[in-house]
Parts: sequence; structure tokens; C-alpha cells
Amino acid sequence: MSVVAEEVMAHGVAGHTALVEPNGQSLSYHALGSIVRSLAAELASVAGSVTAMALPNSLECIVTFLAVTCVSTAAPLNPQYSVEEMKFYISDSNASVLIVDDQGNKSAQEAAKSLGIKVVTIRRTKEGNFLFEGLKRSVSMKLKKPDDTALLLHTSGTTSRPKLVPLTHSNLIASIKNIQATYELSPSDVGLLVMPLFHVHGLMCGLLSALFAGGTVVVHGKFAASRFWNDVLMFQANWYTAVPTIHQILLQRYSQDYPHWNPPKLRFIRSCSSSLAPALMEQLEIRFQAPVIEAYAMTEAAHQMTSNMLPKNGKRKPGSVGKPNVELAILDDTGNILPAGKIGEVCIRGPNVTKGYLKNPVANKDAFAYNWFHTGDQGYLDSEGFLFLTGRLKEIINRGGEKISPLEIDSVLLSHPAVAEAVSFGVPDAKYGQVVGVVVTLSPKRQVSRDELMLYCSKKLAPFKVPESSHFFIAESIPKTGSGKIQRIKVGQHFTSIQSSKSRL
Repeated sequence: MSVVAEEVMAHGVAGHTALVEPNGQSLSYHALGSIVRSLAAELASVAGSVTAMALPNSLECIVTFLAVTCVSTAAPLNPQYSVEEMKFYISDSNASVLIVDDQGNKSAQEAAKSLGIKVVTIRRTKEGNFLFEGLKRSVSMKLKKPDDTALLLHTSGTTSRPKLVPLTHSNLIASIKNIQATYELSPSDVGLLVMPLFHVHGLMCGLLSALFAGGTVVVHGKFAASRFWNDVLMFQANWYTAVPTIHQILLQRYSQDYPHWNPPKLRFIRSCSSSLAPALMEQLEIRFQAPVIEAYAMTEAAHQMTSNMLPKNGKRKPGSVGKPNVELAILDDTGNILPAGKIGEVCIRGPNVTKGYLKNPVANKDAFAYNWFHTGDQGYLDSEGFLFLTGRLKEIINRGGEKISPLEIDSVLLSHPAVAEAVSFGVPDAKYGQVVGVVVTLSPKRQVSRDELMLYCSKKLAPFKVPESSHFFIAESIPKTGSGKIQRIKVGQHFTSIQSSKSRL
């Protein structure tokens, strides 16, 4: 068995429930191990070095991921990607196999067909077992080793091409152990999984760390606020982890959804992947009667880098993302470590950190300068070692924890024959933290409406990447510097300030 699969299933009592769905189907640790071993043996006959997965949160997704890591490298994909996005991510990962469930994924399957790669379907039988259709068990398997790559994920950057992050079994295990220790996860814990498993947040903290602790994971599926508290009560979940957007939605629906007559006994609520406003943290704690623990993470670190502590173990500082559980320093522009209180770039190193992006030597040179990994975030450590983030050095748009490269949006719009220039940017948003805004200029004698351009984007981009209609500007010109360069952040501020001024009139 693969190192990751061994680690996350080794600590559970055989008969204890590992996974359970709201429909009632569950898998014990013993059953989970048997299924993963069987699926790995089936997949061994076709799996190449990388196996792509286009699966929604489900038991199918989880057993597939664990089985894939036994014999291949897993490349989970957002099931909502368009055909063009699927083509890019599958091709860039160099995947030789795509796995879907028996509901299929039209975009992924069309992309796989055009790329000439094999599509395998995982099916759940009436008896509750799982199998890959058309595959037979292999007699022998070449199992992975600690330094082999277990997981490939793309992370958007300020370049037009998203960066590909390889994470080894050792990287994942180091991070899983950090997370389990931080929150003292144990077999008595029941976590409600609401984050997507194609995202490092849901995969590492919501799933793998909980299994490593021998606990139970309730596979909520796609987040649905209307049944969130029903699932919490039904399975007596005592913790969950999510982005601030989800927390905010739950607060907005508090009066209609929260079970006031039978308040859930949550041990803690974790928030990560985007900044949590102190006021939101306070409301969460008051209404849901549980401590809120904010953490700081990124894909390149196999998720968690810092976290506040459980109340019994120390302070929680609103506005801070907590103390490091990896080696962390604040560096100046020349690589010097800055003292407490001084603002600089947040840099890390440790066994959880990727060794470097694939096929991107330029990005690696910058990201690993001075023998530290540079996060691209700006911040400072206070006198007690708590990290405070003060801004983003990168121009990434962070929509509810989903990182979006603005140049990807630009590229799609510039492919439209009527568009001459396109500049996308992040716009502050109370619900998502940021949403996508964009300004375009049109080619001479060409006309196109905002709605037509938004429809064009929706055919080529995942829904969360499509610009908001209220922040979509068609202009005669775009401000530039004296040398003809466009400063993206200033362009965004210019157009949103104009919009704000008009709304006050």
C-alpha cells in the first residue's frame, strides 16, 4: 500500500466508522482498507505516472484518491471546469488516465477524448462495494515510496500559466501530522467535510488529517447550507473546517437553519484559505457557541503553515493567523530575517514544503531564493510569535479561498474578436473576500455587450472565475504608466472608485 494510504488508515480501529454519507452508507476502517487495496490492484494495470480525477465529494472520490496514490500520482480536478480548462489541466499534468464516476463528467470526458487518454469509471455496486468498470485485478503492484509524488495540484500565479505543485507522500504526511496535533484530533472526533476534495484545504485537513487521527468523516458532498446543521446533528459532528465565505453563509441563515432547540456541541470551528474578519469570528463564536480557530495555509506547503491554538492550549488572537507549525521567518528584499514587528515577506521551510514547481525553473528561482520558500504574502510576527498578514504581494484574486490568476481571465477575453485590451483584478467583497472585476476596450468598429462577453467567459471558465456583472467595465481606454505599462491593482482601484462615486450620486 502507498505511504499516505497506510498512514491515514493505520490509526483507525477496524470496526470504527471512517466515512459516512448523509444517505446512511458508511465504511469502517477495515472496509475502507479492503476497498482501497482492491481498487489499487485494479488500477495498477492501466495507471501511468499521473492519474487525473474529476469527481465530486463522495465515497467514490475518497476511495479513488487513496487507491490512486498507491500506484500512481493523483491529480484531482474541479468537476466544474470547462472543456478547455480540463484540456489544459489534464495535459499539463501529463495524466494518462482520467477517472469519473458513473454519472460521468461531460467536460472532462470530452477533454480526455480530444487528448487521447483512457477514461475509467468507478462504480458503486448495489451491495455497497466499489470497482473500476472493465478493469481486472493485477497480480503484482509496484507500490509508491515516501519520496515519490503523491499529489499534483495547480496553483494560480501572476504568470499566465498556472504553476504545477508536486507533493510527495512525505510532504503530505508531515502536514497531516501537524494538523492532527494542532487540533488534537482523535478517534472520538466526527468532522463534517464541506470543502471540495480537489482543493488542498478539504483534502488535507477535512479528510486525511481526520482519518489519520482515527476519527469519523461525514462526507457532506457539495456544501448545502440548508442541510448543514441537520447533518451535524444527525452524525453528532463536533468540528468542521471551511473558508470564511461558508461561515458567513451559515451566519446569514442562522435564524432559519440553526437548531436553537438542540444546539450542536462543536469542539471547535476552523477557518482557513482566506482572511477571516475579526467581527465575523466574534459572531461565529457567539452564535455557534464554539471557539473559532483561524489558520494560514497554501498548496505549496501541503496546506497548513500556521494556526491559532485551541483555547486550553493558549491564546487565539483575532486578526492573526496564529503561530507557525513549520519553520517560518519574515524576510526583507535581500533575504535578511526581520525582527518582531517588522513587515516583510512571509517565508517558510520544512518537510511539508514542495521541493519545487514542475516545468517552471523561473518560478523556482524566485520562490526558493535564500533557501526559503517565498509565499508572496506580506506580514509580521508579533513579540509572542503570532503571524499577522498585511497584504498580498501577488496579484492573485482570492474568491472565497479559490485562487484565480488574473492573466487567465485576460487571456480568455482577449481571444474574443471584439476585445482589444483586457485587464482583470480583484474587487473587495463582503461575502467572498474578493470577486473578479475586469475592464476591456473594444477593437475599432466592433461592438459587443457586457452580457455577451460574460456568456463568452462562462463557456471557457469555471463559474467562480467569471467576472461579476457589476464589476465588468467596457471603457474607451485603460490607464497606463508613462512607459506604456498597465498596473493591474491601480486599474482596478480606478474603475471601482468610479463605480462607487456613481452609486453615491
